[in-house]
Amino acid sequence: MLTKDEIGRNLSLIEERIAAACKRAGRDRNEVTLIAVSKMNPVEAVVAAHECGIDTFGENKVQELCGKIEAIGVPLRWHLIGHLQTNKVKYIAGKVVMIHSVDSLKLAEVIDKESEKAGVVTDILLEINIAGEESKYGIEPSETEALARSISPLKHVRICGLMTVAPETDEPENNRPYFRQMRELSVDIASKNIDNISMNVLSMGMTGDFEIAVEEGATHVRVGTGIFGARDYSK
Repeated sequence: MLTKDEIGRNLSLIEERIAAACKRAGRDRNEVTLIAVSKMNPVEAVVAAHECGIDTFGENKVQELCGKIEAIGVPLRWHLIGHLQTNKVKYIAGKVVMIHSVDSLKLAEVIDKESEKAGVVTDILLEINIAGEESKYGIEPSETEALARSISPLKHVRICGLMTVAPETDEPENNRPYFRQMRELSVDIASKNIDNISMNVLSMGMTGDFEIAVEEGATHVRVGTGIFGARDYSK
């Protein structure tokens, strides 16, 4: 685990890079939310990052997310950004500010049911497999409108936008066309004026390519290793 000072320096650097990307794109810095992706990092790292001024965190797995919420005890803004199984929804309803990874009506219906039990309306994003990678979750862009319309009548979920995980690449510029397609897709869906649906959120860009994503319209970027350092996958 990095020290608090190291995490603080990393956060400052990421902040500078987001601000610079916003300036290049003629955007207001306040249009972009930084989500610190804390997966596989200890509770102490989350606490250190929070003490350095960030309150918005992302987790991939429900069990790890719930464990951190319970251990930390401080109200933070948690985003579930990883693939979500229907049988795990009940554990996070009412505990997260947004679920980024909705890719089926069945999942949305379970989120709706569990949100009703918890007395909340849950903000969700539709996950788009923008590059058509077999290894990735998400729907094809052409399926977006139909899925949005099928979820629209649900009373306890609210579609707020779209999310994608772009291909891994050593050259961030390679992902610009995908981010641009995501932006165009969100504008297209917004133009349909479907009830209970907005396209205010565009969650895209990670440690390796978040600056390109910001330039292309990302409102939420998900940065993990850039803040917390490399993950130890051997554990």
